[in-house]
Amino acid sequence: MSDDSRPSPAQIPVAAVIPAAGRGVRLGPGAPKALRTLNGTPMLIHAVRALAASRHVSLVIVVAPPDGAAEVKSLLDAHALPDRTDFLVVPGGDSRQESVRLGLDALPPEYGVVLVHDAARPLVPVDTVDAVIEAVRDGAPAVVPALPLADTVKEVEPAAVPGEPEPVVATPDRSRLRAVQTPQGFDRETLVRAHATVTEDVTDDAGMVERLGPRVVTVSGHEEAFKVTRPLDLVLAEAVLARRRLNDGF
Repeated sequence: MSDDSRPSPAQIPVAAVIPAAGRGVRLGPGAPKALRTLNGTPMLIHAVRALAASRHVSLVIVVAPPDGAAEVKSLLDAHALPDRTDFLVVPGGDSRQESVRLGLDALPPEYGVVLVHDAARPLVPVDTVDAVIEAVRDGAPAVVPALPLADTVKEVEPAAVPGEPEPVVATPDRSRLRAVQTPQGFDRETLVRAHATVTEDVTDDAGMVERLGPRVVTVSGHEEAFKVTRPLDLVLAEAVLARRRLNDGF
């Protein structure tokens, strides 16, 4: 007998966790990466607005630097954000993995779909966010937006001394490789179990789910969802914002 009280996939509430506790050393000294400004607005605010632009996202949890939660809360309060989306700030940990887990710990029980998004990807289009959510609601336990690689990739033997030539050991088939982005989307139970089970350090949350065995699928990513990690990326992000302002008429 079916349980009519269970929500349909389209009714499962969606929350997003944005780990923003990193220092962003590759951008040089100064404010944490997430608080660097683009067009006068912190990257974190751009990232929060990008997720809140989806009508499916009703809660955004920002994981702040351990000693910076009050500052981040003030920052969110000072910028116009959608009224239909709730926001919560929690202190983060020493690693990205720990910060995401702390964000998950703060999730109210009704949220069955969770997005994890890099604050350093401030310009992800709403269509990409919605595509990830739709795939999770359709039954995929883990979803990542991804792009085909434009460059040939070489596998090398790392040099013993940084800067020295590195021998090439293989050339992977580029047609089978993808560059992954965020937000990554998950069935909540799957992601919580991954964080409780996988203890070794990984570079993304989908990698943790892969270790457990559930299927991870990709959807089409977007070239504007690039990660801002170097000074040149800031220049590119400013150019994207300028083009958007021109196209939107303001």
